[in-house]
Amino acid sequence: MQTIRRLAELREAVARFRAEGASVALVPTMGALHAGHMALIEAARRPGQRVVASIFVNPRQFGANEDLSRYPRREGADARMLAEAGCDLLWAPEVEEMYPDGFATTVSVSGVSEGLDGAARPGHFDGVATVVAKLFGQVRPDQAFFGEKDFQQLAVVRRMVVDLDLGIEVVGVPTQRDDDGLALSSRNIYLDEGERARAVALPRALGEAARAIERGNDPQVALAEARTALIAAGFDVDYLALADAETLSLDPDSSRPRRLLAAARIGSTRLIDNLAIGQG
Repeated sequence: MQTIRRLAELREAVARFRAEGASVALVPTMGALHAGHMALIEAARRPGQRVVASIFVNPRQFGANEDLSRYPRREGADARMLAEAGCDLLWAPEVEEMYPDGFATTVSVSGVSEGLDGAARPGHFDGVATVVAKLFGQVRPDQAFFGEKDFQQLAVVRRMVVDLDLGIEVVGVPTQRDDDGLALSSRNIYLDEGERARAVALPRALGEAARAIERGNDPQVALAEARTALIAAGFDVDYLALADAETLSLDPDSSRPRRLLAAARIGSTRLIDNLAIGQG
């Protein structure tokens, strides 16, 4: 597996893939890789397709009081994982390569970015959309793979690709979980032993609420019961909502696919999770 840090070299490598007749898949990451990321690589691997993974801790998607400085960075271990998983190329630019002096453009996707995490983390999805647009322009993939754990991010990227006529197939890969149900996340390493034991309340509360809604129970009652369960487990709940699976409208039509989404803090760690309701 090649590791490339300069854009000119990246474009040469991708051009070689194309000259060989291969299609190109992109798996964007911020590193600190785990089995969830490896599921993206596995989904991207197919005959005649080359897999490019990116590792870039994007400063533009972190708020002033968020964890940019302590976000885990372990490129050596990540590169070994990618190579073992069959990734063909690692794109690992420095900040100066991604955002050179004078960089002045921000990509903003309205609508799907405005509630939920968008409300809790102002400017976050502008940073996400900007860096993903950059990565798409740099790699020019045929397909791009994202985990469904970051469901609002996935919705933002899909909307951007449609609106800008980028011609990239955006593939969502189901959330990967530990044996007890907790969604895999690079931030799980921040949890101490006690917090990790209590963190499982998040997927359990969502699961109970999802089953209640699917049985036809009042969604607001189900959400209130889930919130109570999370608070009892020691969580500080940022949001807990039922949304349209495509538009993320918080007034979803029950005849359309819906998604139950939550973000909550336990100790200093903010966790997110979501579950499909019905067709979603």
